[in-house]
Amino acid sequence: MEPVHQSVLVSEVLEFLAPDDTDRLVIDATVGEGGHSACFLQRFPGIRVIGIDADQVMLERARQRLEEFEGRVELVNEWFDTYFGAAPSAVRPNRILMDLGVSMYHFTKAARGFSFREDEPLDMRLDAGGPLGDRTETAADLVNTLREPDLADLIYQFGEERLSRRIAAAICRERDSRPFRTAAQLADIIRGAVPSSYRHSRIHPATRTFQALRIAVNSELDRVKRAIPAALEMLSPAGRLGIISFHSLEDRIVKHSFRDAAGTGPYRLLTKKPVTASDEERVSNSASRSAKFRVIERVAS
Repeated sequence: MEPVHQSVLVSEVLEFLAPDDTDRLVIDATVGEGGHSACFLQRFPGIRVIGIDADQVMLERARQRLEEFEGRVELVNEWFDTYFGAAPSAVRPNRILMDLGVSMYHFTKAARGFSFREDEPLDMRLDAGGPLGDRTETAADLVNTLREPDLADLIYQFGEERLSRRIAAAICRERDSRPFRTAAQLADIIRGAVPSSYRHSRIHPATRTFQALRIAVNSELDRVKRAIPAALEMLSPAGRLGIISFHSLEDRIVKHSFRDAAGTGPYRLLTKKPVTASDEERVSNSASRSAKFRVIERVAS
């Protein structure tokens, strides 16, 4: 299997999250296609990895990629916040990695409407590849049913889109005659709703709205808020939690959660400022350009 996604900040992750002994447990809480996990397993031959992903399709891709490490890998189909909240007390990882970015596979291969450049069903469920997705609203449900003020607020809060009210109004006018079914249909309406100067800006005018809908559909920010304290509680003494975020909403949660934990509990920050990609990686892997990596350590008792 040829991986679609290129993992970011691999060298930095392996440096900060190098296990402190050979027989250690590492949790890759967003295993995706297994890129970071494969690097851990290759670099540190004695460790075990638990890889978690809400998407069953991604887990199968990870299973194929990691098959050479059979016996050292356990893959779990679950949301990371749910796993951390319900994991047995005996599970005490030495290192936890959470890469909050959406896999390139979802944008280019999943056919779930993540990309505004494709004529795909407007779904956006990260867990639609298995039983977890059966209980989740789709992006089409949101744009076709939310009241206009609520839709505008969603686009503004989760997408930081300054033209949210104009975009929401255009969406609601369109859905009265033609309900939204595909990503391309939504992208076209957004493009037509914004001024011409906005249409020729650095990013596509639908980018922030699509981000907002994806975050809402998957409860992404709430999951991060729930996951961080539960993950910190799981860590073994001297254990470390590292989180890669890709936009300001995520990074703000990670930054404040880490700061609060270090101020009130047995934790210390290992990254005063976020670690970012090197100039070389920014050129070779465009997804790394917005990545920010923060690490916190549980103080050994």
